[in-house]
Amino acid sequence: MRTFHLKVNGSSSTVLCHPTKTLLDVLREDLQLTASKECCGKGECGSCSVLLNGEAACSCLLLISQVNNQEIITCEGVGLTSNMDIIQESFVAEGATQCGYCTPGIIVSAKAFLNGIDYVPAEDEIKTALGGNLCRCTGYTKIIKAIRTAAEKELGIKGILTN
Repeated sequence: MRTFHLKVNGSSSTVLCHPTKTLLDVLREDLQLTASKECCGKGECGSCSVLLNGEAACSCLLLISQVNNQEIITCEGVGLTSNMDIIQESFVAEGATQCGYCTPGIIVSAKAFLNGIDYVPAEDEIKTALGGNLCRCTGYTKIIKAIRTAAEKELGIKGILTN
């Protein structure tokens, strides 16, 4: 057992656990942050996606010892029902969820993607950005629309004119 320090969703957290425990298990079991889901356990589906120092990462593949003293943002840190982020609002407005199991991972990946651009992305760019996230219930049409809508709203808030 070792002590690990993380900044999770803007707050400092200390966890005492075995160094080979996955970040996903720490988030869900030790910190009670359950938005990130375990589906494949192999980094293939993206249901466990979090932001690790601003970049999307599969928390099921990361050991707590690899992320000591790092910054983690989960879907809860992106926003909650009482204070949703633009991407979450857009998912609701566009009906971009079905069963919802993959939604937190997709929102986190979309957030990472949108944080890195200052334009409304094309459909192909969004598909590429979501390449690590699988949804078994939708055809991605509403998800892509929600991400474009979020980009448009974000640009409007920043005062950047779009074509």
